[in-house]
Amino acid sequence: MATVTAPIKVDAETDKLISHAAHFLQRSKKDVVDAAVREYVETHRELIQSGVLEALCSLDGSTKSAVSLLTGLSPSELDDLGGLDS
Repeated sequence: MATVTAPIKVDAETDKLISHAAHFLQRSKKDVVDAAVREYVETHRELIQSGVLEALCSLDGSTKSAVSLLTGLSPSELDDLGGLDS
């Protein structure tokens, strides 16, 4: 698997937890975060998949549906704000 440098920011308490886990597991912080994210995604796979399918079903190919999905505003709320040019 290719390695990509993509820094993430966590709060100080989370960084401390990662550091302790890495130390006591004799692994790098990167390895601990990688394993944790993979485990989290696997544990929540059905919920993630459900959300993806729901999002895809809400898209009808229009700009309005895409903006609605991205902003969380309903199509009627977008219209109330002035709508979108076709």
